[in-house]
Amino acid sequence: MYVRGVEESRRERKKRLTRQRIVLAAIRLFDKQGYEETTVTQVAEAADVDPKTFFNYFRTKDEVLFNELDLEFDVLLAAIRDRRSEESPGEVLRRAVQEYAAHRRPNVPRREPAEVSAAARLALTTPALQAKGAYLLLDLQQRIAAELLNAFPGELDPVTAAAMTGSVLGAIQQASLASAKLGRSQQELWEAAEHALDIATNGLLSVRPRTRDQKQTEERI
Repeated sequence: MYVRGVEESRRERKKRLTRQRIVLAAIRLFDKQGYEETTVTQVAEAADVDPKTFFNYFRTKDEVLFNELDLEFDVLLAAIRDRRSEESPGEVLRRAVQEYAAHRRPNVPRREPAEVSAAARLALTTPALQAKGAYLLLDLQQRIAAELLNAFPGELDPVTAAAMTGSVLGAIQQASLASAKLGRSQQELWEAAEHALDIATNGLLSVRPRTRDQKQTEERI
Protein backbone atom coordinates (compact mmCIF):
# COMPACT_ATOMS: atom_id res chain seq x y z
CA MET A 1 0.00 0.00 0.00
CA TYR A 2 1.40 3.36 -1.02
CA VAL A 3 1.75 5.99 1.68
CA ARG A 4 2.45 9.58 0.77
CA GLY A 5 5.87 10.68 1.88
CA VAL A 6 7.32 7.27 0.95
CA GLU A 7 8.87 6.99 -2.49
CA GLU A 8 6.91 4.82 -4.91
CA SER A 9 7.96 3.35 -8.21
CA ARG A 10 6.66 4.68 -11.50
CA ARG A 11 4.67 1.46 -11.96
CA GLU A 12 3.07 1.72 -8.50
CA ARG A 13 2.14 5.33 -9.11
CA LYS A 14 0.57 4.44 -12.47
CA LYS A 15 -1.48 1.66 -10.88
CA ARG A 16 -2.63 3.90 -8.04
CA LEU A 17 -3.71 6.67 -10.40
CA THR A 18 -5.49 4.20 -12.69
CA ARG A 19 -7.44 2.80 -9.75
CA GLN A 20 -8.40 6.30 -8.63
CA ARG A 21 -9.51 7.22 -12.14
CA ILE A 22 -11.75 4.15 -12.37
CA VAL A 23 -13.34 4.83 -8.97
CA LEU A 24 -14.08 8.49 -9.71
CA ALA A 25 -15.43 7.69 -13.19
CA ALA A 26 -17.71 5.02 -11.75
CA ILE A 27 -19.10 7.32 -9.04
CA ARG A 28 -19.93 9.99 -11.60
CA LEU A 29 -21.66 7.52 -13.93
CA PHE A 30 -23.53 5.74 -11.13
CA ASP A 31 -24.82 9.09 -9.88
CA LYS A 32 -25.72 10.37 -13.35
CA GLN A 33 -27.47 7.38 -14.88
CA GLY A 34 -27.97 4.92 -12.01
CA TYR A 35 -25.93 2.07 -10.58
CA GLU A 36 -27.89 -0.75 -12.19
CA GLU A 37 -27.99 1.03 -15.56
CA THR A 38 -24.22 1.57 -15.69
CA THR A 39 -22.08 -1.16 -17.23
CA VAL A 40 -18.45 -2.04 -16.63
CA THR A 41 -17.76 -1.17 -20.26
CA GLN A 42 -19.12 2.33 -19.73
CA VAL A 43 -17.04 2.82 -16.58
CA ALA A 44 -13.92 1.59 -18.37
CA GLU A 45 -14.56 3.93 -21.29
CA ALA A 46 -15.10 6.92 -18.99
CA ALA A 47 -11.86 6.07 -17.13
CA ASP A 48 -10.00 5.64 -20.44
CA VAL A 49 -9.11 2.00 -19.81
CA ASP A 50 -10.33 -1.22 -21.41
CA PRO A 51 -12.73 -3.60 -19.58
CA LYS A 52 -9.91 -6.10 -19.02
CA THR A 53 -7.99 -3.44 -17.12
CA PHE A 54 -11.08 -2.76 -14.98
CA PHE A 55 -11.15 -6.41 -13.92
CA ASN A 56 -7.45 -6.29 -13.06
CA TYR A 57 -8.44 -3.92 -10.26
CA PHE A 58 -11.99 -4.96 -9.35
CA ARG A 59 -13.75 -8.32 -9.46
CA THR A 60 -17.24 -6.83 -9.58
CA LYS A 61 -18.92 -3.49 -10.17
CA ASP A 62 -19.81 -2.94 -6.52
CA GLU A 63 -16.18 -3.34 -5.45
CA VAL A 64 -15.48 0.04 -7.03
CA LEU A 65 -17.18 1.70 -4.05
CA PHE A 66 -15.84 -0.77 -1.49
CA ASN A 67 -12.29 -1.14 -2.77
CA GLU A 68 -9.37 -2.37 -0.66
CA LEU A 69 -11.40 -2.41 2.56
CA ASP A 70 -10.06 -5.78 3.70
CA LEU A 71 -6.49 -4.55 3.42
CA GLU A 72 -7.30 -1.34 5.26
CA PHE A 73 -9.18 -3.11 8.02
CA ASP A 74 -6.22 -5.39 8.64
CA VAL A 75 -4.43 -2.29 9.91
CA LEU A 76 -7.22 -1.65 12.42
CA LEU A 77 -7.30 -5.26 13.61
CA ALA A 78 -3.52 -5.37 13.98
CA ALA A 79 -3.67 -2.28 16.20
CA ILE A 80 -6.05 -4.10 18.55
CA ARG A 81 -3.77 -7.15 18.63
CA ASP A 82 -0.92 -4.83 19.65
CA ARG A 83 -2.71 -3.94 22.87
CA ARG A 84 -0.58 -1.97 25.30
CA SER A 85 -0.51 -3.32 28.84
CA GLU A 86 -1.92 -0.14 30.40
CA GLU A 87 -4.80 0.27 27.94
CA SER A 88 -8.45 -0.42 28.74
CA PRO A 89 -10.72 -2.01 26.08
CA GLY A 90 -12.16 1.40 25.20
CA GLU A 91 -8.70 2.95 24.89
CA VAL A 92 -7.53 0.12 22.64
CA LEU A 93 -10.55 0.48 20.36
CA ARG A 94 -10.19 4.25 20.16
CA ARG A 95 -6.47 4.03 19.33
CA ALA A 96 -7.10 1.35 16.71
CA VAL A 97 -9.67 3.52 14.92
CA GLN A 98 -7.32 6.50 15.04
CA GLU A 99 -4.41 4.46 13.66
CA TYR A 100 -6.65 3.16 10.90
CA ALA A 101 -7.66 6.71 9.96
CA ALA A 102 -4.06 7.92 10.02
CA HIS A 103 -3.08 5.06 7.71
CA ARG A 104 -5.98 5.30 5.30
CA ARG A 105 -6.57 9.00 4.79
CA PRO A 106 -3.29 9.86 3.04
CA ASN A 107 -4.16 7.23 0.42
CA VAL A 108 -7.72 8.39 -0.24
CA PRO A 109 -8.09 10.31 -3.53
CA ARG A 110 -9.22 13.88 -3.03
CA ARG A 111 -12.90 14.20 -3.82
CA GLU A 112 -15.01 17.27 -4.26
CA PRO A 113 -18.03 17.64 -1.94
CA ALA A 114 -20.35 16.71 -4.81
CA GLU A 115 -18.50 13.43 -5.31
CA VAL A 116 -18.52 12.64 -1.59
CA SER A 117 -22.25 13.36 -1.50
CA ALA A 118 -22.87 11.24 -4.61
CA ALA A 119 -21.07 8.23 -3.12
CA ALA A 120 -23.13 8.50 0.08
CA ARG A 121 -26.35 8.89 -1.87
CA LEU A 122 -25.54 5.78 -3.90
CA ALA A 123 -24.77 3.76 -0.78
CA LEU A 124 -28.05 4.84 0.84
CA THR A 125 -30.41 4.42 -2.11
CA THR A 126 -29.06 1.51 -4.19
CA PRO A 127 -30.30 -1.86 -2.87
CA ALA A 128 -27.24 -3.81 -4.06
CA LEU A 129 -24.89 -1.31 -2.42
CA GLN A 130 -27.00 -1.13 0.75
CA ALA A 131 -26.73 -4.90 1.08
CA LYS A 132 -22.99 -4.87 0.40
CA GLY A 133 -22.40 -2.07 2.91
CA ALA A 134 -24.49 -3.75 5.60
CA TYR A 135 -22.64 -7.02 5.10
CA LEU A 136 -19.21 -5.37 5.29
CA LEU A 137 -20.15 -3.41 8.40
CA LEU A 138 -21.52 -6.48 10.20
CA ASP A 139 -18.49 -8.53 9.21
CA LEU A 140 -16.13 -5.82 10.45
CA GLN A 141 -18.01 -5.48 13.76
CA GLN A 142 -17.69 -9.21 14.37
CA ARG A 143 -13.99 -9.22 13.50
CA ILE A 144 -13.25 -6.28 15.79
CA ALA A 145 -15.26 -7.76 18.67
CA ALA A 146 -13.35 -11.04 18.27
CA GLU A 147 -10.02 -9.20 18.36
CA LEU A 148 -11.06 -7.32 21.49
CA LEU A 149 -11.94 -10.61 23.21
CA ASN A 150 -8.57 -12.05 22.21
CA ALA A 151 -6.79 -8.94 23.47
CA PHE A 152 -8.58 -9.10 26.85
CA PRO A 153 -8.99 -12.81 27.65
CA GLY A 154 -11.11 -13.30 30.73
CA GLU A 155 -11.52 -9.55 31.16
CA LEU A 156 -14.12 -8.82 28.48
CA ASP A 157 -17.33 -10.71 27.69
CA PRO A 158 -18.77 -11.15 24.17
CA VAL A 159 -21.84 -8.98 24.78
CA THR A 160 -19.77 -6.04 26.03
CA ALA A 161 -17.28 -6.38 23.17
CA ALA A 162 -20.14 -6.41 20.66
CA ALA A 163 -21.80 -3.38 22.26
CA MET A 164 -18.56 -1.39 22.27
CA THR A 165 -17.84 -2.21 18.65
CA GLY A 166 -21.37 -1.43 17.49
CA SER A 167 -21.47 1.91 19.28
CA VAL A 168 -18.19 3.10 17.77
CA LEU A 169 -18.70 1.90 14.20
CA GLY A 170 -22.36 2.90 14.16
CA ALA A 171 -21.55 6.40 15.35
CA ILE A 172 -18.81 6.86 12.77
CA GLN A 173 -20.93 5.50 9.93
CA GLN A 174 -23.95 7.65 10.69
CA ALA A 175 -21.96 10.83 11.30
CA SER A 176 -20.04 10.34 8.06
CA LEU A 177 -23.20 9.76 6.05
CA ALA A 178 -24.88 12.80 7.60
CA SER A 179 -21.89 14.97 6.70
CA ALA A 180 -21.85 13.67 3.13
CA LYS A 181 -25.60 14.21 2.70
CA LEU A 182 -25.13 17.83 3.81
CA GLY A 183 -22.70 18.32 0.95
CA ARG A 184 -19.70 18.94 3.16
CA SER A 185 -16.09 18.45 2.14
CA GLN A 186 -14.00 15.34 2.52
CA GLN A 187 -12.08 16.98 5.36
CA GLU A 188 -15.32 17.89 7.11
CA LEU A 189 -16.50 14.29 6.74
CA TRP A 190 -13.34 13.10 8.49
CA GLU A 191 -13.88 15.66 11.24
CA ALA A 192 -17.44 14.36 11.64
CA ALA A 193 -16.05 10.84 12.04
CA GLU A 194 -13.62 12.05 14.71
CA HIS A 195 -16.46 13.80 16.53
CA ALA A 196 -18.48 10.59 16.39
CA LEU A 197 -15.56 8.65 17.85
CA ASP A 198 -15.40 11.15 20.71
CA ILE A 199 -19.11 10.74 21.42
CA ALA A 200 -18.96 6.95 21.25
CA THR A 201 -15.91 6.64 23.48
CA ASN A 202 -16.74 9.42 25.95
CA GLY A 203 -20.41 8.53 26.23
CA LEU A 204 -23.69 10.14 25.29
CA LEU A 205 -23.75 12.15 28.48
CA SER A 206 -20.71 14.08 27.24
CA VAL A 207 -22.84 15.69 24.52
CA ARG A 208 -24.15 19.12 25.43
CA PRO A 209 -26.43 21.39 23.32
CA ARG A 210 -24.67 24.35 21.72
CA THR A 211 -25.31 27.68 23.40
CA ARG A 212 -26.74 30.62 21.47
CA ASP A 213 -23.31 32.29 21.48
CA GLN A 214 -21.68 29.17 20.02
CA LYS A 215 -24.26 28.99 17.23
CA GLN A 216 -23.72 32.64 16.36
CA THR A 217 -19.97 32.19 16.33
CA GLU A 218 -20.26 29.16 14.01
CA GLU A 219 -22.54 31.08 11.66
CA ARG A 220 -19.97 33.88 11.38
CA ILE A 221 -17.14 31.48 10.53
